[in-house]
Amino acid sequence: MPDQQFSNYEQFFAFYLREHSDPRNRWMHAAGTVLGMGIAAAAIAMGHSWYALLWPVVGYSFAWTGHFLLEGNKPATFGHPFWSFISDFRMLGLMFTGRLTARMERDAKAAVR
Repeated sequence: MPDQQFSNYEQFFAFYLREHSDPRNRWMHAAGTVLGMGIAAAAIAMGHSWYALLWPVVGYSFAWTGHFLLEGNKPATFGHPFWSFISDFRMLGLMFTGRLTARMERDAKAAVR
């Protein structure tokens, strides 16, 4: 994965979605992100800001478990940390708005060409 080169973010995002082809892995990402952000928000709201630093531990624990145990691949975070971080939120946005399947199908058709 670290050897993978992309000329722009959209190429990376298409790759990112292929690396999340197992729906269980995508739901692991969603659970980790939502729980992690919830922990951060609760910690700040309760005046324990230092506990907010636990959000990446929770979020990445779920995501990496999904990759290693369910998907059987290496997280894109290792090679492209910033793009992976924003892609996680973008993928979740597509999931929660019901547009992820259409996007993945469109990218699959484009890859065949």
